[in-house]
Amino acid sequence: MLEFNNVEIKEAKTFKKRLLGLMFKKNIKHGLLFRNCKSIHTFFMIEQIDVIATDENDKIIKKYKNVKPWRILIAPKNTKNIYELPKNTI
Repeated sequence: MLEFNNVEIKEAKTFKKRLLGLMFKKNIKHGLLFRNCKSIHTFFMIEQIDVIATDENDKIIKKYKNVKPWRILIAPKNTKNIYELPKNTI
């Protein structure tokens, strides 16, 4: 698993955790890993986040910096995992 500037990464394993992600959170201090995921949304987000898309070997494919609330993000075709991170992490 990748480490981003000493930010703790938690895995969103359950349906509820995957659905809610970082919605409704203020002052986000940790990141979330979404395995087998190619897209996310930032509906109901209070603040911007950074997003990283990786392949099956956790090699970074694409970085999205300061994604604003109320957006839909579709990662490249070969994306396997998505990391949601606090803003200005990458």
